[in-house]
Amino acid sequence: MSEKLQIFLDLTRLKRPIGYMLLFWPCAWGLTAGFNFLDSKNIFFFYIILFLLGSILMRSAGCIVNDIIDRNYDKKVQRTKNRPLASGKVSVKTALMYATALCLLAFLVLINFNLLTIFLALISMPLAFTYPLMKRYTYWPQLFLGITFNYGLILGWVSVNNTIDLAPIILYIGAIFWTLGYDTIYGFQDINDDEIIGLKSTSIKFKKNPIIFLNLCYLIFFLSLIFTGFIMEFNKIYFILLIIIFAHLFYIQLKKINFKSSESCLNIFKSNNLLGFLVFFNLFLGKL
Repeated sequence: MSEKLQIFLDLTRLKRPIGYMLLFWPCAWGLTAGFNFLDSKNIFFFYIILFLLGSILMRSAGCIVNDIIDRNYDKKVQRTKNRPLASGKVSVKTALMYATALCLLAFLVLINFNLLTIFLALISMPLAFTYPLMKRYTYWPQLFLGITFNYGLILGWVSVNNTIDLAPIILYIGAIFWTLGYDTIYGFQDINDDEIIGLKSTSIKFKKNPIIFLNLCYLIFFLSLIFTGFIMEFNKIYFILLIIIFAHLFYIQLKKINFKSSESCLNIFKSNNLLGFLVFFNLFLGKL
């Protein structure tokens, strides 16, 4: 593998799919909840592919912008000090060129959708690229990440309905708390370094008793799944399978986590990829 390709892969985190999958699953949720499966399934699968491509491209661009903004902080954090920009392996100018190219490719994906989806996606761009600044000014950067990362849920719904309804809004709000929870867990990996260099996070804010905060976040998310099911009049299978999602959130994640272990926090964080799939699969079954 050439050095330039390795640097590009490191910049975009393409070898770590958890990032773009956590961006993709809310898109798939919104699309699945909003799609009429009595229609041709081809458009559903086509849009799924488009949302996956868009998630990969925008997550990659977002990682580059994040690293540009945080390069001086990354030098001081053990986990991030070897990133290409922090270590000086690539220039800011080159990184910006990569990010611009990725955004252009993402736009080519976006124009396959209806005008409302395109408009809503474009107005969300400032959120996507200002998120890295939030940890300098507030203890709630994970909340801004949740608002940004789950915005695709609204886009997924609008892409097949051309309008916004109550159900996707409730699910979107719940998904924000899902991200608020899992990214707080993720933040415990860097909590010591972040405190030293003056960065803020919900991990730091709730470090004395994080389990109460995380239970609240996941409870709100779980309740949003229940309310969505009632509003959408899903079948009984949906509500029965919510038991598996409940077990994943409150037992596999919160019961087993060790906040003092970076490895434990990372593994629990990564397990949310499976959770994303479980919610997607349950929404699909709920509409049959």
